[in-house]
Parts: sequence; structure tokens; C-alpha cells
Amino acid sequence: MEKIHDLQYVLPIIIGLCFAIVFLQSGIDKIIDRKGNLDWLKGHFKDSILKSTVSINLTIITVLEVIAGMISLGGVISYLISGSDFWIKQGLILSLITLLLLLFGQRVAKEYDGAKTIVIYLGVGLVSALILM
Repeated sequence: MEKIHDLQYVLPIIIGLCFAIVFLQSGIDKIIDRKGNLDWLKGHFKDSILKSTVSINLTIITVLEVIAGMISLGGVISYLISGSDFWIKQGLILSLITLLLLLFGQRVAKEYDGAKTIVIYLGVGLVSALILM
């Protein structure tokens, strides 16, 4: 029980849960309301070079988000059982890649406020990577 007061033990759990929550919620929303997301994204990218690839890009992002979230959550479970943070790190790597793709899309769409929000998540992810080193 004293491990709960040890930051070196607790921080990987918090990092894994953070990215599990962010990406599972986002990915599941994209699955449940695919049509709504697709309609919104078609408008969002209508004047960009990505306008003809919105549907496939939504699918790719959805798959990446769900996998990143699942690996992050599985990483927390694995960490609690074995003490290894390997899967938390793998979830974080996939989360960072996914965030870069989302950032690219926001910049291409010239949605700079949305890009700023993604940069905040990216910053949290990069600090998390430093913590897990």
C-alpha cells in the first residue's frame, strides 16, 4: 500500500490512464457517431488538400485512437501486475504519433485554435515520455 505514495510508481499509471481516457473516449465517439463526425469533418476540410480523403482519414485516426487507448489501458493493467511499464510506453508512442497526425490535419485545415489544443496534449505526451525514460 505504501507504493501509492511513491511518485515513481504512480506516475506511469497516471500517464497510461490519461492517454487511455483521451483516446478511448475520442475513438469510441468516432465509432458511435461516425456519420456526425464525418459530416463535420467534410465541412472542416472542404477547402483543403485533404477534402477527398476525409472518410479514410477518419477511419485511420479512429483505429489509431482506439488502439492507442487500448494499449495505454492494457499497459496500466500490465504495469500493476508485472511492474513493467513497456506497454504504457508503447501506448504513449502511438498516442504521440496520433497527435502529430491530428495536428497536421488541423494545420492543413487552417484551424489554428484546434491545433493549439492538440499541441497541449502533445506537450503533456512529451513530458510524459521524459518521465518514463
